[in-house]
Amino acid sequence: MSADIQKFAEGLADRAGAVIKPYFRHNVGVIDKADDSPVTIADRNAETAIRDLIEERFPEHGIFGEEHGVKEGNGIHMWVLDPIDGTRSFICGAPWFGTLIAYLENQEPVIGVLDVPMMGERWVGSAEGTTYNGEFCQVRSGVVFEEASLFTTDYDLFDDDQKAAFDRVKSQVKCIRYGTDCYAYALLASGHIDLVIEAGLKPYDAMALVPVIKGAGGIVTGWNGEDVDLEWDGRIIAAATIELHEKALSLLNQY
Repeated sequence: MSADIQKFAEGLADRAGAVIKPYFRHNVGVIDKADDSPVTIADRNAETAIRDLIEERFPEHGIFGEEHGVKEGNGIHMWVLDPIDGTRSFICGAPWFGTLIAYLENQEPVIGVLDVPMMGERWVGSAEGTTYNGEFCQVRSGVVFEEASLFTTDYDLFDDDQKAAFDRVKSQVKCIRYGTDCYAYALLASGHIDLVIEAGLKPYDAMALVPVIKGAGGIVTGWNGEDVDLEWDGRIIAAATIELHEKALSLLNQY
């Protein structure tokens, strides 16, 4: 069954990409949502398209999408969808935004698809491992903390306390980069970077990332080491190794 679900999940990413691509680098209308985050017709149409496919194939499954809310299902199977993770990047013509599709069983993310349609790149994570464009990939090992690379999307998304915590980590690593949205997690899964630390995320921003990072051999938790699930507080740390993860956690929580 899991192989069938994974194939279906990749089909959802194909469908989303087909909807999104004609809008890219064209003058699409932008709407500011209640939380001041932007949304476009591409976001909404892509989510509608993949929700329709799920409801046709699995009418008993729940759906939690960024743009169209929650459809209650049987309580066992749920899809968590973010059609364009990195809407600001999409609006600005930057190609590293992604489509995030997660399949959960009993609220645990077991299959994750991170698709970057404009770059032709796709990561798929499950208990069998993580693939990049069909080939298995792994996080890198052996990097000491002082040589590590750290990514986050936007420093200004942290509140003051979170900035102070992030700065403690930032001060001890070698390289810090910004602005990559979900693509940073893909780079980590493929062994190119070492740490991603963010806050203020929603379940649809993160559920697909959990199987992708874990399947590649990495670690992903909240800032207190807790599981990233539908109830977590939106703060996330992904690391290539246990050693990097433990050191970053200790710095984040140092008072």
